[in-house]
Amino acid sequence: MLMDIQINLDVEMAKRKISLKELSQKIGISITNLSLLKTGKVKAIRFTTLTAICRELGCQPGDILVYVGDSSKEIDDISL
Repeated sequence: MLMDIQINLDVEMAKRKISLKELSQKIGISITNLSLLKTGKVKAIRFTTLTAICRELGCQPGDILVYVGDSSKEIDDISL
């Protein structure tokens, strides 16, 4: 099952040249939890966490979370 939300935290971190460890320390989230978020292995994110990340990286939530849809649904729609 593909996830409809793509997480671009690694892209935003690379743009600002900040490491996982450094971001973790600045926002008060464990490296493990931040790594799980970065790799998309989470089912949810708290608004407080998202706010802290955006504040530290100087970005918007939409820079980190992108709706990509379900590609299998798009294929079905085309065949109709």
